[in-house]
Amino acid sequence: MAYQTIVFEAQDGVARLTLNRPDRLNSFTVQMHEEVAEALGRVAGDSSIRALLLTGAGRGFCAGQDLGDRAVAPGAEPVDLGDSVERYYAPLIRSLTSLPMPVICAVNGVAAGAGANIALACDIVLAARSAKFIQSFANIGLIPDSGGTWVLPRLIGQARALGLALTGDPLPAEQAEAWGLIWRCVDDDVLAGEAAALASRFANGPTSGLAATKQALRESSLKSLDAALDNERDLMRRLGRSADYAEGVAAFSAKRKPAFTGR
Repeated sequence: MAYQTIVFEAQDGVARLTLNRPDRLNSFTVQMHEEVAEALGRVAGDSSIRALLLTGAGRGFCAGQDLGDRAVAPGAEPVDLGDSVERYYAPLIRSLTSLPMPVICAVNGVAAGAGANIALACDIVLAARSAKFIQSFANIGLIPDSGGTWVLPRLIGQARALGLALTGDPLPAEQAEAWGLIWRCVDDDVLAGEAAALASRFANGPTSGLAATKQALRESSLKSLDAALDNERDLMRRLGRSADYAEGVAAFSAKRKPAFTGR
C-alpha cells in the first residue's frame, strides 16, 4: 500500500510508524485512520517484527482529530461522533494495546485530544522536554475519547484526571513524568536516539515474555488478586516452555549475552 499520511518502515525487527501530516500537526483524517489501521495490521501479522515505534513528523506528535475533515458548522446536520469513535478511534486503541510486542511512543511535540490518548495507549511513552499533553476535548464540549476516560484516572488518579479533562490545560512533559503519566521525559535532541535504542533493545528481547507481561499488567485492573495469580500461573507455565526462556537461563549460566529469537 502506498501511504500518503504516514510513513511506515520495518527493519531489524523494529517497525516505525510516523504520522506524517506535519502541516496539520499530524491530526487524523479518515484516510490517516485507514492507513494506520492497515500498517498496524501488517505489524500484527509479521512475526519478524518484535517492537513498534510510533512518532510524529515535524514539530508535533498529533493534534487529535482534524476538525476540517468533518462537515461541522452551526445549523448544519449534526455529525455522529459516536460512529467516528466506534469505526476509527476505538479500533485504533484496541489494536495498539493488543499488539503482541512492546509499543513505544516518542512524543516529539504537542499531543492533544485523541493524540494525547493514542500516545498513552502505547506501552512506553518517551516525550521531548518541549512536549505537552492536552485533553483539549473540554474546549469544544466533548469528553476524552480514545481511552482517555479509562487510562487517565488509572495512571494519575481521579483528582488529576478530572483536572486535566475539565480544564483542558496543557501538561508539560516534565510534569507528566513526575505524575507517572509517561515513562520518561528527555531532552529534545536525544528523543529520537533514545526511542530507537529502546525499540532495538525490545526487538532483540524475549518477545513472547514481553508480550505476556504487557497483557498481564493491562488486564490486572480488571481482575481480582486470585484471578491475577491464576493468570500468572498459566502464563509462567507457557513461557517456561519457550525457547527464549531456555536461552535466557543458558546465557545467564554461561555469563554471556542471550540471543533471543522471540519464540
